[in-house]
Amino acid sequence: MSLANLMMPLARCLDPERAHRLAIQALRLGLVPRPKRTVSDRILQSEVFGITFPNPIGLAAGFDKSAEVSTQLLGLGCGFIEIGTLTPRPQAGNPKPRVFRLPEDQAAINRYGFNNDGLEVGLGHLRDRDRNAGIVGINVGINKDSADQAGDYAEAIRQSAALADYLTVNVSSPNTPGLRDLQAADQLDGLLDAVVEARDAVTKETARPPILLKIAPDLSRDMVSEILDVAVARRVSGVIVANTTITRPAGLKSQNSGEAGGLSGAPLFALSTQVLAWAHIAAAGRIAIVGAGGVDGPETAYTKIRAGASLVQLYTALIYKGPGLFTTIIDGLGERLRRDGYNNVANAVGVDAAKWADGSSG
Repeated sequence: MSLANLMMPLARCLDPERAHRLAIQALRLGLVPRPKRTVSDRILQSEVFGITFPNPIGLAAGFDKSAEVSTQLLGLGCGFIEIGTLTPRPQAGNPKPRVFRLPEDQAAINRYGFNNDGLEVGLGHLRDRDRNAGIVGINVGINKDSADQAGDYAEAIRQSAALADYLTVNVSSPNTPGLRDLQAADQLDGLLDAVVEARDAVTKETARPPILLKIAPDLSRDMVSEILDVAVARRVSGVIVANTTITRPAGLKSQNSGEAGGLSGAPLFALSTQVLAWAHIAAAGRIAIVGAGGVDGPETAYTKIRAGASLVQLYTALIYKGPGLFTTIIDGLGERLRRDGYNNVANAVGVDAAKWADGSSG
């Protein structure tokens, strides 16, 4: 049994936030073993928004909030990682306790509130990283007391652009008051115009990191279509679907299910996958969609791809299944693609989108 597997039961006995810090420290000290095989199956390699990904399975933002262990995380076999959310200034976040496990539901609820060390510290951790070690996206947000939301996003993009393989604009956390209002088409248009202009002003055309937009799962189909149209018009390269949900699906069993905050994990899977399919159909091949929400194994990852995701992200399932989950998914995904006659993961993207979009996937 690996040291990581031995530590898992101990970590689950701790307060979730303390366990998270323990995981960061273990990664920093090299106590989490790397998989024996780190070269991905070539069937999983694809080009998405101009970047060649060794495999489509990534770590979502929220784990490495201040970019402390990006290189170590890439060593776990994932195809890419996303650090952050970083805000212009350091932010303590919401009062504790603010994260809760829902073990009977394989889920979690958090109301962190963008706690992080701020852009200066986070980007400092990335400044000397080996760019050949893997693909790192930088997820940016705004401080709770921001007086100029579009301006703060633009400044975060300006500072981050030279260090990112891609950039994500997070307007979908439910834990910063008013943030989700920025998803409305009229507000989103001006915001994306500002961030793209900021990116272009500090980068050469040959070295411009693509900009992604992360949206909520709690949107109507019409709203998703409007968001995609704005994103395309403003030269955004991709949309991440989705962040945590403020809804509570029927049947939750855990005692913490009534806590306020964003719900993630297995109960988010069906909702986020339907919204993903809406986004894929609305995108109509114009930009790429990244699927997140409830991914916990090869089958759920494959389902996201078939529903329209060119890339897939996970986080909450690591709480319950440990860091070996990345290689488990990567191995299982390759097997499923070959079983179904695909010679590359890109060929499976969106084949079930129509079924998921109209709710007939089951």
